[in-house]
Amino acid sequence: MLAYIVRRLLLIIPTILGIMLVSFLVIQFAPGGPVEQAIAQLTGADVSTSDRLNRSGGELYRQNNPGGTFDTTSSRYRGAQGLDPQIVKDLEKQFGFDKPAHERFLLLLWNYARFDFGRSYFHDAQVLDLIIQKMPVSISLGLWLTLLTYLISIPLGIAKAVRDGTRFDGWTSVIVIIGYAIPAFMFAIFLIVVFAGGSLNLPWGLSSAFPLRGLTSPDWDQMSWYAKIGDYFWHLTLPITAMLLGSFATMTLLTKNSFLDEIRKQYVVTARMKGLSERRVLYGHVFRNAMLIIIAGFPGAFIGAFFSGSLLIEQIFSLDGLGLLGFEAVEKRNYPVVFATLYIFSLLGLAVNLVSDLMYTWVDPRIDFESREV
Repeated sequence: MLAYIVRRLLLIIPTILGIMLVSFLVIQFAPGGPVEQAIAQLTGADVSTSDRLNRSGGELYRQNNPGGTFDTTSSRYRGAQGLDPQIVKDLEKQFGFDKPAHERFLLLLWNYARFDFGRSYFHDAQVLDLIIQKMPVSISLGLWLTLLTYLISIPLGIAKAVRDGTRFDGWTSVIVIIGYAIPAFMFAIFLIVVFAGGSLNLPWGLSSAFPLRGLTSPDWDQMSWYAKIGDYFWHLTLPITAMLLGSFATMTLLTKNSFLDEIRKQYVVTARMKGLSERRVLYGHVFRNAMLIIIAGFPGAFIGAFFSGSLLIEQIFSLDGLGLLGFEAVEKRNYPVVFATLYIFSLLGLAVNLVSDLMYTWVDPRIDFESREV
C-alpha cells in the first residue's frame, strides 16, 4: 500500500507538468491577450476592459507623453498620433510578456511550486487571496449538491433495482432520463422565469419568492441566527435545484446498475436458497458490494460539483464563487487567475483520484494495491 501511494504521488509531478505545458502553449496562440486588450483600450477600439487598464494605460501615456492628455472616460489619448512603441513595451513588461516564452514558463513553474501565484491583472489583489475569498460560495454549492445527490439517488436507485421492470421502474426512468437530458443552465433559466420574478406569474405568489443573486440578503448581518439559516437556504434553493437535476439522474442510474449487477450474482442466489429474507439479502450481502463504486466515487463527485459543476450556475445566479471567477478570468484573459485555478484544480483532482482509490480499501479490505500496476 505504501509503495503504491508513493508511486501515485510521484506521478502527480509529470502529470501537472504536462497539464501546465499544454495549457501554456495554447495560451501563446490565443488571440486577445491582456496586452492586446490594453492596446485596444488605449486606442479606443474597446471600452469594455476594466478600469484598471484605463488607469495603468493613462499613467503610461502621461509618463511618456507629458505634453498630451489622456481621457480615462473615453479611453482615448488626446494630442498624440498612434501608439508610442515604448508604451507597448511598458505594457508587455507590466503583464510579464517582456521575456521569452520558455523563461516565462519556467518562472511560472518555479513560482507555482512555492504556491506563489502572483497578482491578478484586474482585481489588484493576490490570486491566492481571491481564490480563498471565493471558496465559501463554491463549497456551499458543492457540499449541498453532493449531499442531496446521494440522499436522493441511493434510495431511488436501490428501489429501481429491486423493482426492475415494473411500472415504478419505468416512470422513474422517464423522469431520470429527462433530468439527464436537460442542461443545468437551461433549467436554471426556467426556474428564474417561474420562481424569481420573471414574466410568468403563478397564482400562489411564488413568482417573486426566490432571489436572483447572492447567497445572503443585504441585511443578513442584522438577522437572528435562525433567520440567517432560513435566508441562506432561501437563496440556495434555485441554484441547487438547477444543478441537482442532472447529477441526481447520473447517480441514480449508477446505483441501480451497481445493485442489479450484484443481485444477479451467484452468492445472492445461494443466500436466498438458504432461506434468508429479501431484506437481509439486500442489505446484509448486496449493499456492501454494490456501494463500493458509489462510496469510492464520493470525493470525485464532490470535487466535480465543487469546481466545474457550478461554473454556469454561478454566472446565471450571480454567485461570487470560483466558477464565476474562472469564467471572468478566461473572458478577460486574466492569465494569473486562469493558470492558478487550473494548477490548484488539477492538483486537487489528482489527489482526489488517489483518495478515491484508497476509499476502495476502506470499503472492501480485500482489495490489494500491491498487486496493481500503476
